[in-house]
Amino acid sequence: MSQTPANTALYTASEVESRTGVPATTLRQWERRYGFPSPSRTAGGYRMYSPFDLACIAFLQARQDEGVAVSRAVELAREHFAEPPAPEQPLVAELVRALVRPDHREAARLLTQAHASLSAEEVMMSVMQPAIVQIGQLWERGEITVAHEHQASAFLKVRLGQMLDAAGPNDLGPSVVAACGPGEYHEIGLMMLAVTLGRRGVRVHYLGSNMPLADMAVYARSVGARALLLSVNTQESLDLFRAQLGDFAGLHEPLYLGGQMLNLRPELAQELGGQYLGHSATEAVDLLVALLAAPVHPAPPWPTVVPAAHEGQRSDAPAFGQGPALGQGRGKP
Repeated sequence: MSQTPANTALYTASEVESRTGVPATTLRQWERRYGFPSPSRTAGGYRMYSPFDLACIAFLQARQDEGVAVSRAVELAREHFAEPPAPEQPLVAELVRALVRPDHREAARLLTQAHASLSAEEVMMSVMQPAIVQIGQLWERGEITVAHEHQASAFLKVRLGQMLDAAGPNDLGPSVVAACGPGEYHEIGLMMLAVTLGRRGVRVHYLGSNMPLADMAVYARSVGARALLLSVNTQESLDLFRAQLGDFAGLHEPLYLGGQMLNLRPELAQELGGQYLGHSATEAVDLLVALLAAPVHPAPPWPTVVPAAHEGQRSDAPAFGQGPALGQGRGKP
């Protein structure tokens, strides 16, 4: 008799409350503030929890019983349940060497070789993403210049643009607009998300980096977008986002937010009038596809946002839980 996979969605919020004793309101609060646990959603938008989610909740309860603050308990849970790093693939190391030399002909050959045996998602997550992370680490150690990092990022963005073109357009699927926020130039992770969404039947209008909110809102209305996706990785971008948030006044389409600043503080999504996409690209895609499949309801009035104090961050830390901060290192690509 086969066992049910640990990530299979089985339990409603009320069933989880009955099994664990944790109120559904507390579960929603943890999810909103910390992005953890991260239940899947039904087509109607209802939360469904897996056995893995229950294990995470039990871990948080145990740490709280020991007197650990919930924010610290979440950090410990992420470390406890983190998957061990995959062994380095020779193809990744070869791609890094080709990009750093630079030898773009060889880099193109290696990616073509990867596409022959891997899906597009696997090429992005198992080859491109580890390569750009390693290149960022080489820059941090002073082994290459920021110019090397930027040319490698530029090459990969061209390849991802080709993959995005190949994934769409899908005139029959729901339409979304995706962009990096104002002052945000780290876009590789967002491009990977856009490619994956396109392959799942979503029509993605990808607007690229440093997008003013007013222009994004106008464009979204002009194409009849069902949702807006925004990436915010740096404090500079977050500050500009807050300064321009009034330009979203009257916006009826829902806003979904991801990136390093949201990974550090998931509660920012609600403060900024949106919903957090989650730490991983897979989590974000699954959430968006489920929400876009749900019936359309009028959006609530756009909130008034009070600017908050600045927080420190690393602009090159992983976004969506894995890989680069929706892009590459600290400089503008």
